[in-house]
Amino acid sequence: MDDHGTAPEERTEAEWRSVLGEEEYNILRERGTEPSFSGDLLDVEGSGVFRCAGCGTVLFDSERKFDSGSGWPSFYDVAEADNIETEVDERHGMRRIEVRCGTCDGHLGHVFDDGPEPTGKRYCINSVALEFDPETDPLDF
Repeated sequence: MDDHGTAPEERTEAEWRSVLGEEEYNILRERGTEPSFSGDLLDVEGSGVFRCAGCGTVLFDSERKFDSGSGWPSFYDVAEADNIETEVDERHGMRRIEVRCGTCDGHLGHVFDDGPEPTGKRYCINSVALEFDPETDPLDF
């Protein structure tokens, strides 16, 4: 359970609407996308971790963040493999791999095979789907 009284994985859509802002709800629950170059976390600097804005699960860390030039925060790897899930997304006439929070099933963004070494991955994630936590050391993950 979290600060909202219900475990994130058990929330109803009405409960999600009550705990998320309109833009967060659109992206995390309705699989929306923020406009490129508009997110608050695109240029965030400093050491820390990036948590799911819906449930607080640690998803990425600052050590694996890079500037992809895409307009969304990008990471070449996840903090913990079990904290995310992926699935094929064929919406909008494209075939992409969607990235979802492994705890609350919130939509985060997509992963592509055009990232830097060592993984070759580019996790292209909506800023609105994340919260930056500078208090947590990325080396803990």
